[in-house]
Amino acid sequence: MQPFTDPAMVAAYAQSTPRKVPGFADLHRMAMLLLAERAPAAADILVVGAGGGLELKAFAEAQPGWRFVGVDPAAEMLDLARHVLGPLGASVELQQGYVDAAPSGPFDGATCLLTLHFLERDERLHILREIHERLKPGAALVVAHHSIPETGDMGRWLARSVAFAGGSTADIARASASAATMAERLPVLPAGEEEAILAEAGFRGVALFYAGFSFRGWVAWA
Repeated sequence: MQPFTDPAMVAAYAQSTPRKVPGFADLHRMAMLLLAERAPAAADILVVGAGGGLELKAFAEAQPGWRFVGVDPAAEMLDLARHVLGPLGASVELQQGYVDAAPSGPFDGATCLLTLHFLERDERLHILREIHERLKPGAALVVAHHSIPETGDMGRWLARSVAFAGGSTADIARASASAATMAERLPVLPAGEEEAILAEAGFRGVALFYAGFSFRGWVAWA
């Protein structure tokens, strides 16, 4: 969690993250639409890894009748979320901690975006099971994070994402070096393993809905 308590990183997060993730705003819109397929007009939504508040802001703007609980272990990132949300924060309850500390619900849907790639398999499974326990039957979970194709080279896919973040002037050699460091630090899993973990946690109908270089997103139902 150290990077998410660093003042410089936290200050830059809201501007830098959309540049790093292909189709960032569209990812949020797709996640909202997937939740809305089964969520009522006055839904209660659980957002795991809510620090920064960017997805909360997008959801609250699109669905003014929804209420949200956002959990994140980093107090500094939750402070940023409060700033990003502004008046929209009236519909959001922010809690510091992990999903275990979240209310029991049941919730009408949940998201966990750009979070699970920091965690080892056993930790991911635990979090996904905790989310599943807090969802109403049939409610959607939307996840998105770094993952690679079954036959893909992790370093190459991560390098493509780093180069994307660098824009049109990206240095490919430098991107490859950064990607090598990322590959050492992040427990990135192949897509098939991601889907297996979701199923093991009790979710059904797991389906890929988003892919952008080393980022992938799935929807699944409790």
